[in-house]
Amino acid sequence: MKNVFFVLFISTLMLATNSCKKESSTANTNSNLKSKVKTGNWKVTLYNDKGTDHLSYFSAYEFVFNNDGTVEATKTGSTVNGTWTTGTDDSDVKLVLDFGTTSPFDELNEDWQVLEQNSTIINLTHISGGGGGTSLLTFEKI
Repeated sequence: MKNVFFVLFISTLMLATNSCKKESSTANTNSNLKSKVKTGNWKVTLYNDKGTDHLSYFSAYEFVFNNDGTVEATKTGSTVNGTWTTGTDDSDVKLVLDFGTTSPFDELNEDWQVLEQNSTIINLTHISGGGGGTSLLTFEKI
């Protein structure tokens, strides 16, 4: 009888331990981000820089992330070129953008932490050092 209780105890303990484990998500990985961002055209649907809405800077542009690590932001008669890459930092998936000194695109020159990604949306955040605040950026597939 002791063996039955012991087996039940161990089984219950294993079930409780497994149910408390955080489920791993393969959706927010570096390779998934690379494959998603290179597919199709994207638009910025949110750009909040430390509490100030600056969506109007980018809302008219379509972004294309090319296989060679370049990104093009295009609106009628105007194209702004930059670079992009992905990586991880402390297990956080990052999208790194660099548009050089071209204003206002230079505001996007950050290593953006991916909060969420799927086939139609990429939600990003950047926390500035030294108490500078948090910026939010969202790309949605067109």
